[in-house]
Amino acid sequence: MRKYKLMFLFLLMGFYASAQNILAYINTANDFFDKLDQGKYTEAQNLFDESVKEKLPPEALEKIWKQIQANLGKLESVEGAQNKVQGEYQVVVLDCKFTNDNQPFQFVFNKANKLVGFFALPKDNKAVYKLPVYNDPNSYVEKLISIKSGNHELPAMLTLPRDSMNCPVVVLVHGSGPSDMDETVGAHKPFKDIAIGLAAKGIASVRYVKRTTLFPSDFKGAFTTKLEVEDDALNVIAYAKKVPQVDSQKVYLFGHSLGGLLAPRIASQTSLKGIILAAAPARKLQDISIEQNNYFYTLSKDTTKAGKVALVDAEKQLNFAKTLNSKMLAPDSLILGLPASYWVDLNGYNQIATAKKLDSRILIIQGGNDFQVSQQDYNLWVSGLKGKKQVDFKLYPLLNHLFSFASEKGSVSQYQEQGNVDQPVIDDVSSWILQK
Repeated sequence: MRKYKLMFLFLLMGFYASAQNILAYINTANDFFDKLDQGKYTEAQNLFDESVKEKLPPEALEKIWKQIQANLGKLESVEGAQNKVQGEYQVVVLDCKFTNDNQPFQFVFNKANKLVGFFALPKDNKAVYKLPVYNDPNSYVEKLISIKSGNHELPAMLTLPRDSMNCPVVVLVHGSGPSDMDETVGAHKPFKDIAIGLAAKGIASVRYVKRTTLFPSDFKGAFTTKLEVEDDALNVIAYAKKVPQVDSQKVYLFGHSLGGLLAPRIASQTSLKGIILAAAPARKLQDISIEQNNYFYTLSKDTTKAGKVALVDAEKQLNFAKTLNSKMLAPDSLILGLPASYWVDLNGYNQIATAKKLDSRILIIQGGNDFQVSQQDYNLWVSGLKGKKQVDFKLYPLLNHLFSFASEKGSVSQYQEQGNVDQPVIDDVSSWILQK
């Protein structure tokens, strides 16, 4: 099946459930185009609800598809997916790349995950990702690879400095929610920026597609971050150590957001030269979610009673999740879309205490205009690791959660504007890694 890259924002762990739910709709939309592309028009028709099925016989779908191909060329890939709810319907938009042009298509589903309509959307002028100014294609080579983790093969990208030998290597670990290997959010690809930026400085990297994007069926029932993040990160680290061009004694982990929160735990299970904690929560995820909910509630200027009730209810559930232990609920009981096992596991994890016990180097970086993980967390890291050797800190006052420029904290709309990881972040991280 043709693979796609989800452009899904990873704000709250609570949103993870929404991400899992919409994957079924996105998979169906993706499957519909696959069947048309393969000439399986009857199978494509079967994806529609009975109420519209007769209006779109196989021969009509064939005519539509051939007209699309005549105008746009052959379908090459589905580059991104977005979703929204309109009343009782779920709407999915696929950004499709054809040989002659790109075109977004909208799919409308009912509650039974059956198609009730699809059509081409007018093109908008939204910003798209652009390579950063520090990109130097002559300084690196990239190789698409596959890394075995458990029963799965994870697509990944190995980025090497050109003519490299015995260079350091960095494994990039995502934030929460589904994510592609570039950690794409809107018009931003922070992991791609970091990979090519570090390569120009003589540092290799490995970035990979997160398991939640490709294998959502793994996350039915009870699970923890071990399955979601840690196992795959450890397998990618093991792969990185065996790359012939790198120095196996100079392996680093760059953990962003949830990846940063879990970096000390991952590092405690393997040998690493150092870890970089980027916008890493120092508090419990529940506390950060409460802070975010209040921030967005204030930003929305919602004065309705329903809005206030929803805010209070979410805070009540998050505070309950903080009290969970293994004896209170069945492991697969859902709290805010995540199983009780997930919350119980994180409730027993202290990232600062774990980091204190590490022998590896630690760099903690934070954007001052990050509205997802605030400077409060950065300050807690600073105070919590005060006096520990081989720990460095760097605050960037005008950068956001993706380490791109932001004049104010603002909202998620900033991710739809073109931006890249700021050059000073690349310079500082590379200089820190290359220190003797």
